[in-house]
Amino acid sequence: MKILHMMRVKRFYVNYFSGFSLHGEENLFKGYLKKSEYCVVGFSFGAQKAFESVYQTTQRVDRLILLSPAFFQTQKASFIRAQLRYFETNQEAYIKQFLQNVSYPSNIDLSHYLELGSKKELESLLTYHWDVKKLKEIQQRGTIIEVFLGGKDKVIDSHAALDFFNDVTTYFIKDAGHLLKEQP
Repeated sequence: MKILHMMRVKRFYVNYFSGFSLHGEENLFKGYLKKSEYCVVGFSFGAQKAFESVYQTTQRVDRLILLSPAFFQTQKASFIRAQLRYFETNQEAYIKQFLQNVSYPSNIDLSHYLELGSKKELESLLTYHWDVKKLKEIQQRGTIIEVFLGGKDKVIDSHAALDFFNDVTTYFIKDAGHLLKEQP
């Protein structure tokens, strides 16, 4: 009789959601990623998608990490309209400026992570409404929520986001930008 020894291989991965017009940038956040198949992480627009994914799933999620969550619900409608018009008028210029704002105050070149987003995605990003009830429901399931914000973020109003996420563990990195990096 032949005996087969089966070893269970423990998988270590993170469910990661990318930012707007980006793909593969998770290696920029290695220090924030928890090696666990029960961890969901999102950066910027990806934080919105990660949040909704965790809210809608029935699967086990131990930790939800929101890196510079795209937070625009305190912006005026005119700001959102202007962003969409600028994107529609000149996508190349919009994305160039956007990537500069994302990388500030660091000098990280994001061009090799570029995956051009659509106007529909940008509109979804800008009009997304973070819901306190959803936040509390996720917490009640036993999911730990951690939020990381940069004090010098040129993309979102990190102080408004800090106020919103006041009931979850939030790390405010005073001299960091949207990528949570400081000036070199």
